[in-house]
Amino acid sequence: MVVLNTSSIRAAEIPSGPAQAIAKEFDLQASVGRPARVALAHDWLCGYRGGECVLNSLADLISDAHEPAGMYVMFDDRRPLTPAIDSWTKVRSRLSLIPGASGGLRRWLLPAYPAAVADLSRRLGRAHHEKPIDLLLSTSSAAVKGLRPPEGVPHVCYCHAPARYVWSQTDQYAGGLRGLGLGALGPWFRKWDLESAKNVTHFVANSRHIAGEIRRCFGREAIVVHPPARTEFFTLPPDACGRADFWLLVGALEPYKRVDLAIEAANRAGHELWIVGEGSMREKLETMAGKTVHFLGRVDDHELRGLYQRARLLLFPQIEDFGIVAVEAQACGLPVVARRAGGALDSVIDGETGCFFDEPTAESVLEAVGRAPNPSTAFDACRKNAERFADARFKREMSEVIARAITGAVSAG
Repeated sequence: MVVLNTSSIRAAEIPSGPAQAIAKEFDLQASVGRPARVALAHDWLCGYRGGECVLNSLADLISDAHEPAGMYVMFDDRRPLTPAIDSWTKVRSRLSLIPGASGGLRRWLLPAYPAAVADLSRRLGRAHHEKPIDLLLSTSSAAVKGLRPPEGVPHVCYCHAPARYVWSQTDQYAGGLRGLGLGALGPWFRKWDLESAKNVTHFVANSRHIAGEIRRCFGREAIVVHPPARTEFFTLPPDACGRADFWLLVGALEPYKRVDLAIEAANRAGHELWIVGEGSMREKLETMAGKTVHFLGRVDDHELRGLYQRARLLLFPQIEDFGIVAVEAQACGLPVVARRAGGALDSVIDGETGCFFDEPTAESVLEAVGRAPNPSTAFDACRKNAERFADARFKREMSEVIARAITGAVSAG
């Protein structure tokens, strides 16, 4: 195996040209004697969230500058996602054939994830034998990072997080049958997860927080490439002063998102809170919500942009891997009140584009809300900060990672 020379990969050194120019600079075709072939891997294609946003940019980048060599996934519900993702040939594990496996059932199939990854590894090996592959690039928050590349092929993993339910947020999944199952299987899965991390030549983390988690869980170092935000779509409103006075929360209604903190804060303050998203916790959260809390369910992108452009502030109460929602909000000039932890430390500037709270309590949230910048004064600062995470920047940085991996700009380690 080879290891990327992380000391040579710095954002300040990344060329400013498009992906093709970077590929040409590293002379990828001369290096391998033909257009470089890159295989993608992703845990599952069962909806469009932050992980799929990253996958979409990578799929587009590789199609533009390299030769796609198939997308390997454990589960796929076969619904269209984006033109870039849909254009790739999918290689699905046999688990995907189980009725309901690409829906909610997949969360109960954790014991079978290693077998699914082994199945995909064998099929990747056969594909490489038929036509050589130059790089495996996985994006993972569950198990597909354990995919074993063919001998001599580097494997770069863009890691959203080591699997939360067994490494970092086990308390959030406690209780019920699923909690009992995770408690029993957790040690076994962690052992497999740690061992299979050896199949990764190099890790790329989506935040400094996740780089630390990769070090803690796998004993590996990672460079940080922040995920892309659609700053060309999420834009400033026409009038910086034309906002309403409601608070906004956007995210899956799941335990680790800590929507309960936002609801409790709104209840105590008697302040209007609008919640966008669906999830397994909705019914429980609705029972604790006061009359000023409104559940909007899922909304389309245009509705979401309008909410970002009209709200007073975004509540971001969870410890997030990175948290693309916080960047989208700032792209629309909306300040963010976030927990002082996780990926928010990379995306929010305390006192300028939002503010942090320290304790997971309603009191701490409300104290931070009282210090939050007004959108009318934080308008430009929020937008400028969000532009640091534009899709073009992500593609430039990942283009260099890919080019260095393929051409062998590596060091021992």
